[in-house]
Amino acid sequence: MPTAGAPNPLMNLLPIIFIVVIFYVVVWMPQRKQMKERKQMLAEIKKGDAVVTNGGIHGVVSNVRGTLVDLKVNEETRITFSKDAITYVKKPQDIEQENKVEVVK
Repeated sequence: MPTAGAPNPLMNLLPIIFIVVIFYVVVWMPQRKQMKERKQMLAEIKKGDAVVTNGGIHGVVSNVRGTLVDLKVNEETRITFSKDAITYVKKPQDIEQENKVEVVK
């Protein structure tokens, strides 16, 4: 009667390798893409851009000094933030939509 051969050690590692590959594709790749896009967005911030900070403050960039950004919140108020505190740079269509006034009856 033939005896069964020893199990291949690679077959034992195959499920773990498969899980690592799936984790890489589902988690790490999109996260790296988002980090790259955010880094590019922060590098392109310039005077006059309408932005939103991670604290929810909406303002217009009045000055960029290295890693610091001065935001003009209203006519009298200017606040200095780190560039990393900026979450979103508004697009022109976002600004137009905010300026529309809806009359609720």
